[in-house]
Amino acid sequence: MNEDYLISIKGKQETDGETGEVELTTVGSYIQKGNSRYILYKEYTEAKGKPGTSILKIEGNSKVTLIRGDGDNTRLILEKGKRHLCQYDTGYGSLMIGVFTSRVHSDLGDVGGRLELSYTLDVNSSLSSRNDLFITVREAKGKDVKDRITG
Repeated sequence: MNEDYLISIKGKQETDGETGEVELTTVGSYIQKGNSRYILYKEYTEAKGKPGTSILKIEGNSKVTLIRGDGDNTRLILEKGKRHLCQYDTGYGSLMIGVFTSRVHSDLGDVGGRLELSYTLDVNSSLSSRNDLFITVREAKGKDVKDRITG
């Protein structure tokens, strides 16, 4: 995997009236195959104790599929205006969750751009959380990669 792109991810989650945020900046790959764009990056998961590969498949302005590899059984389908039942691996076991996506906005182009998602997660048809993701992809300069590797 050519890690020649800087990928910044900011996630906001609201659960039971409490809000949390998480931010990740890493290097990864950004490619186009056919009519889809792919963002690939390594992500550390505490449950596994090692990094795993995450893939975002972006299909226009209406559908994004999140796939976590390396033996993880997570595959979330985020399609504007639709609810999907999806497999989610917690690291301690898998469960089926409902994912309803209210917003998908992509201005990704040939050299990067921005992707924004708003969605809810439900377990047993009960609302679990409201979520927003803001992802920025840009070509990494040599300094960006060096800074990410050295901390």
